[in-house]
Amino acid sequence: MELGAYVDRLRDELLVAARAGGEDARALAERLVGPLDSATRLVLLEAMSAAADEITRDLAPGSVEVRLRGQNPSFVVTPPPSEESFDQTAVSRSPLPAVRADEEGGTSRINLRLPDSLKLRAEEAAEKEGLSVNAWLVRAVAGALEPDDRGLRRSSKTGSQSYTGWVR
Repeated sequence: MELGAYVDRLRDELLVAARAGGEDARALAERLVGPLDSATRLVLLEAMSAAADEITRDLAPGSVEVRLRGQNPSFVVTPPPSEESFDQTAVSRSPLPAVRADEEGGTSRINLRLPDSLKLRAEEAAEKEGLSVNAWLVRAVAGALEPDDRGLRRSSKTGSQSYTGWVR
């Protein structure tokens, strides 16, 4: 999105308004339009960022981000994953338990910070299974927290896998 047109329009409107105030007002306005360029861009970016945050709250778990490249912002929209494709994929492709809507009781948004190498591995695993990273992480967490078929719970200790529980 090019902000220059909006900044130019505001500058022109300021100069038009200043002409009505006489020569002194016009001269003052001409001196102010240069420094106001940066301030105007910053205020526009803040407004776009606030709007993106509001939209993200309504769109969650999807999101809208404002990214700045040079002096021009762009919007990145991440739609929420479709529950239908998640349920079908979870049943057909993975032994991990699918999260059922009746158990879930809604969704919550969290921020997760991963090392870059772990993030790349998670993205690759999700892509191999045809899932979004979010859907893959939901399944992985559910699988780690849910007992398996035999009533045993998986746990990881220092890189090795072990099981705890009663055996008959």
